[in-house]
Amino acid sequence: MRVDLFDFELPPERIALRPVSPRDSARMLVLDGGSTADCHVSDLPQQLRAGDMLVFNDTRVIPAQLEGIRGQARIGATLHKREGLRRWRAFIRNAKRLREGDEIDFGAGVFATATDRDEDGSFALDFGGDEPVEVLLERAGTMPLPPYIAGKRATDAQDREDYQTMFAREAGAVAAPTAALHFTPGLIAALEAAGVETATLTLHVGAGTFLPVKVEDTEAHRMHAEWGRIDAVTAERLNAVRAGGGRLIAVGTTSLRLIESAAGEDGLVRPFDGDTAIFITPGYRFKAIDGLMTNFHLPRSTLFMLVSALMGRERMQAAYAHAIASGYRFYSYGDASLLLPEEP
Repeated sequence: MRVDLFDFELPPERIALRPVSPRDSARMLVLDGGSTADCHVSDLPQQLRAGDMLVFNDTRVIPAQLEGIRGQARIGATLHKREGLRRWRAFIRNAKRLREGDEIDFGAGVFATATDRDEDGSFALDFGGDEPVEVLLERAGTMPLPPYIAGKRATDAQDREDYQTMFAREAGAVAAPTAALHFTPGLIAALEAAGVETATLTLHVGAGTFLPVKVEDTEAHRMHAEWGRIDAVTAERLNAVRAGGGRLIAVGTTSLRLIESAAGEDGLVRPFDGDTAIFITPGYRFKAIDGLMTNFHLPRSTLFMLVSALMGRERMQAAYAHAIASGYRFYSYGDASLLLPEEP
């Protein structure tokens, strides 16, 4: 499909630079079948049914943004996928000043050697020393805020808390599963009281999620792989919900993509442990999920293509136009949408 079909104009002032507080006070645009309603995240228990299940991503964001020096050149690195015990694939700023074999000094006693340059301009970084890379990142790294936020303000200590969900447990993501940023213990308790179940899986979100689609046709776009896991117990629980007539509602596109990667054509979710580079565009037949809670996404992005596949491109274009006109806040620290397609 033509990528320009997924374009829209977003006024810069609609990009949220900080989250609202409390987290569940964010606005939520609900598309339920053919209806549209302006709600808040705290209204979620009333928008779902007893027997439904919300599926969260329990990945934890690591401080994967690094600033260093190679000779006299300043080099920026954003780690996006672990490739070995001490090796991470990284997107590089000022990559023209970097060659394979060069050592980068990231300060605080943290060094890495650039190797294996990819055709997309990324490098593998081999970290020196004996300390775990996670320890090195805590010492030298900062939270990897998306470019549309980091380009407007500096990352600060508050982001260490704001850019982490209440479910964060498995360290390895370099971007937050932002739909889950809206949840609080109080909201989870209200959902449980309403008979809504919850489950978690793990997908380590990569920085590739922010990369623009530079090709003219979706067929030519290359997705970056991300590692995920659904264990056997969780897979069984997901299947049991649907077998009992409940709906699987993915919280975030990361949860949705992993569930769909693990699902067979029969709609059953199998245990999964490995990489996925699934790319969902209109025409895709969803196998295992019945709905999605997600934030508002960038124009021409793979994630706007995904929500268009779920709800229809024209429906999503109209919904985003409504959200922009109504003052919804966009992107990672912004408001939410609950997308429930018409049931067959």
